[in-house]
Amino acid sequence: MTTAVPVASRAAAPNRPADVVFKAISTTAGVLILVALAGVAIFLVAQAVPAIIGPLPDDDSFLAWVWPLTFGTLWSAFLAMLMAVPLAIAIALFITHFAPRRLAQGLGYLIDLLAAIPSVIYGLWGITVLAPFLQPAYGWLAENLGWIPLFTAPASGTGRTILTASIVLAVMVLPIITALCREIFLQTPRLNEEAALALGATRWEMITMAVLPHGRSGIIASSILGLGRALGETMAVAMVLASAGAVTFVVVGSQNPSTIAANIALRFPEAHGITVNMLIGSGLVLFAITLVVNGLSRWIIAKTTVDGGR
Repeated sequence: MTTAVPVASRAAAPNRPADVVFKAISTTAGVLILVALAGVAIFLVAQAVPAIIGPLPDDDSFLAWVWPLTFGTLWSAFLAMLMAVPLAIAIALFITHFAPRRLAQGLGYLIDLLAAIPSVIYGLWGITVLAPFLQPAYGWLAENLGWIPLFTAPASGTGRTILTASIVLAVMVLPIITALCREIFLQTPRLNEEAALALGATRWEMITMAVLPHGRSGIIASSILGLGRALGETMAVAMVLASAGAVTFVVVGSQNPSTIAANIALRFPEAHGITVNMLIGSGLVLFAITLVVNGLSRWIIAKTTVDGGR
């Protein structure tokens, strides 16, 4: 027969050396993260101030200069997530609830392997394979569906459009979202699934009633993680996208907006003077966007968790 140890006795128990060391290491790691984040923020703000207060070349304001880059970053990431999230959820559901065990293991391995491919390889694939392959389709869309603002003619002659770059981004974030969603769906309580099936639900109805609601916060978190990758991707976008600095929603044309990360990568090696401050200032904008996106995701996850627990 075991006896419970009083709370007061447990509180008064001396800390073991291993506990003290582990606590010190954990605290130090947490503090270092905050210090590094603060250091990055201070550096970006200090270097961006000359560009923000001006004057800039061509008598342009910093806001007018950085706005097309911000638009291109958000627009390409939005298109990428629009394609990647539904596909990732579908693949994760197929692996966890539909595919045979051997097929699920092999498919899961292949999906995880996509995350190990360097971004420059994705860029080479996009510029040499995907862009020429999609160019005829862009021409058809501009010719037959040009009345839709997204497909306004003329179409790009090279296929290096914002849509091509977004497809490359979608492929790059797909393994991240799929892997996390797969693990989340596997954590669904077995009793919940069996209860739904026992009540006469089909497999799809069981998924909608038990699996997806249980994994809602995890789906949001994995999507935000993929969004962060899409917002900050550099080399693949810089290689694929033929940018002209335009602010346009047309996804098949040759006049495309650039992204902040790609613009920094292409222009920083030759930048000097105030141009360096302008590029660092655009990096500050990207840093702020990332913080806002992560803060918003935390709020959505917390609200979803509270609502789901009611």
